[in-house]
This record gives sequence, C-alpha cells and structure tokens, in this order.
Amino acid sequence: SHRTDAITEVGAVAVRGGSRISELGTLVDPGVRVPADITRLTGITNAMLHDAPPLGAVLPSVLDMLRGAVLVAHNAPFDTGFLKAACERLERPWPGPPVLCTARLARAVLPHTECPSVKLGTLARHFGCATTPDHRALTDARATVEVLHHLLERIGNLGVQSLEELLQLVRDRAPHRPTTTQRRRRHLANDVPSEPGVYLFRGGDGQVLYVGTSGDLHRRVRSYFTAGEKRRRVRDMLARAEKVDTVVCAHALEAS
Repeated sequence: SHRTDAITEVGAVAVRGGSRISELGTLVDPGVRVPADITRLTGITNAMLHDAPPLGAVLPSVLDMLRGAVLVAHNAPFDTGFLKAACERLERPWPGPPVLCTARLARAVLPHTECPSVKLGTLARHFGCATTPDHRALTDARATVEVLHHLLERIGNLGVQSLEELLQLVRDRAPHRPTTTQRRRRHLANDVPSEPGVYLFRGGDGQVLYVGTSGDLHRRVRSYFTAGEKRRRVRDMLARAEKVDTVVCAHALEAS
C-alpha cells in the first residue's frame, strides 16, 4: 500500500513514435528493511539497497520524464498511487499526466477466450515479446512498452484515432459484454464469407447505413457484434441494421 509502504526501485522508459528515446532505472533506499516476501518476489535484498539513493534524489528525474508525456503502466493505479504519495511526502507537485493502464486496455481489446489472464507476464508470452517481465522495475517497464504496442495494433478496427478516444475505450470497456442490440444482430454475420471485400450494412428499407472494407469480411463484420465495438454512432447504426451485403474482391487493395 502506498499509504504504509515504500518504493525500492524505479524503472521508466520514454517512447516516442514507437522508438525508445531514454530510460531510467535505479534502486531506491526505502529507509526501512525489505520484507522477506518482497525479496523472494523481486530478488532485491537489503544489501543491494545499502548504497542506493533516497527517493528524494530520484523523484525529480521521474517527474521530468512525466511532464508532457502519457504515463503508461501495467495496473497503473498501483504505480500512480505510490508516485502521488511520494510527491505529497516530498512536497513536489504531481504533474498530472494522462494515465493509460495496459492491464485495463488488454481487457478492453482482447477476448477472454484469447487471453484469459491480463497479467504482464502472460501478455508478454502471448505476444511473443522479446522482454520477459521479472518483477524488476526497468525490465517490467520495457515489457510494458512491447505489450502496449501489440495492444495498439488491435484497436485499428475500433475507430480509435486519438488519445482521448483510447482512454475512453478503456473506461467504457469494463465489464466487457456485448450490448443487447449487438447480441440480437449477431446473426447478420453468419453468411458473410471469409474473403477480402466490401461490406454494407443496410436498414429495413434497403438504405445503406455503413460501408467498410476488410481483408476478411466475416471476421470484420463479426467484430461489430462484440464488446470491443463501443462507438456510439456504430451502435446506433446496428440498432437499425437488418442485413449485411458483401462484395467479394480479389484482395484488400481492390476492396479499397
């Protein structure tokens, strides 16, 4: 708990445009002895922290990295709770960056059947990340970078094009269940072929409500009836949709 416990290590990676631009990794003297269960979990011993800097010497560098950035962390409320508590104790202003939790993002975009657990280690294995989390701060931060980029690849078909929409997706997607309308309209995807092409949602009068393209029509149309689809305008469209017509093409380029 950030109310009663102290930080023993800080790790952070600054990323811009998909590239790592800087890293910060240091042990921190917590001012108290490290409990045995924490040593078993992290491998950090009291001897390792003997010459480590105090949090007051480390926190300014952390806050400098956060200014003008988005704070991404796995189980982010845990990390932000400790950082905010540190700022309060050391009388430093909290910079208030936007916060994105990769655990919650994973719950928002990954079906439970694909990845039942959203633990950092499980996600790293699922995506085949080069970094294996080991409960050490910098290693876990590096793994979080990789997991984040894999998750961002999954949101292209959800209409997310800005940070605000991404944060809203995370807020909207718990718990992740399809709406009643989505469940009732799910049969519209049954006869859609698994081919490249164009799909057209039509209303009861035959009017075209929505047009899209995909390299796999069946998978794309089916995605509209899952909990991952949260766009209000699309959900309003689904409430009026009565059928889905398709135009099969040779490949996605022709469909476009």
